[in-house]
Amino acid sequence: MKRREFLTGAIGTAASLPIIASMSSSAAATLQGGRFVANATEGEDGKQEYFELRKYRLHVGSKKRLLGDFLRKVGIPAMNRIGIGPVGIFNAMYGPNSPTLYVLLVHKSLDTVMSSASLLMADKEYRKAGAEFINTPLSEPTYVRMESSLMVAFKDMPKLEVPEKARRIFELRTYESHSIKASKKKIEMFNEGGEIAIFKKTSLQPVFFGETLIGPQMPNLTYMLVFENMPDRDKKWGIFSGDPAWKKLRADTAYKDTVSNITDIILRPASYSQI
Repeated sequence: MKRREFLTGAIGTAASLPIIASMSSSAAATLQGGRFVANATEGEDGKQEYFELRKYRLHVGSKKRLLGDFLRKVGIPAMNRIGIGPVGIFNAMYGPNSPTLYVLLVHKSLDTVMSSASLLMADKEYRKAGAEFINTPLSEPTYVRMESSLMVAFKDMPKLEVPEKARRIFELRTYESHSIKASKKKIEMFNEGGEIAIFKKTSLQPVFFGETLIGPQMPNLTYMLVFENMPDRDKKWGIFSGDPAWKKLRADTAYKDTVSNITDIILRPASYSQI
């Protein structure tokens, strides 16, 4: 199978050891019959889901739409058939300038994280409908490169919440930390510290919160919010910033110096996005 084929960049068995070593006990898996099998403490029974965030660097010009067209017609339905979903597809409004398509995959367990590529290639409908894309030659690649991150949902928001299908924009924020201890402390601030609750109280609407298990700029966490538009975003962040509970939490020295860098990207969903 060629590296450039869609979804063959999914994390395979060789990568599963660092996954298991990195995650918390609530997100563990066990080795059964030569493969890792997710424990029963995951998304299917109300516990944490896994989020795979892919950033596809696209070609400019006429090839720019090839990946999106494939996802809309073939990729998303095939991923839904093997239990991955919802699938979010986004373009950057404010962020990296190079053409990039953001793809968010929701996994109910580690099984589909590790086996999605083989499951898709075993799907006859997927191979037939997507043959032109899947079998693209070296001389005509359909995208430049793909970067992927794997996250586990925060325990206080264990599942992604799909917003209403109205006109909307999304804000994707990544908080990097200088150490694992600092990153864990920031996650604690969201959970036990009550920052997620303050978000919701002040009308900030989270879509997901995820701790990155594998990906660039680690350690980090990433979360997504949804807004009607930029004025709505600015208004709600203003309400949050002035909230007494947030001011008290921000002043708590237990959470001092937990974030070393913040990346903030504004995304617009594709018309066919499931998120």
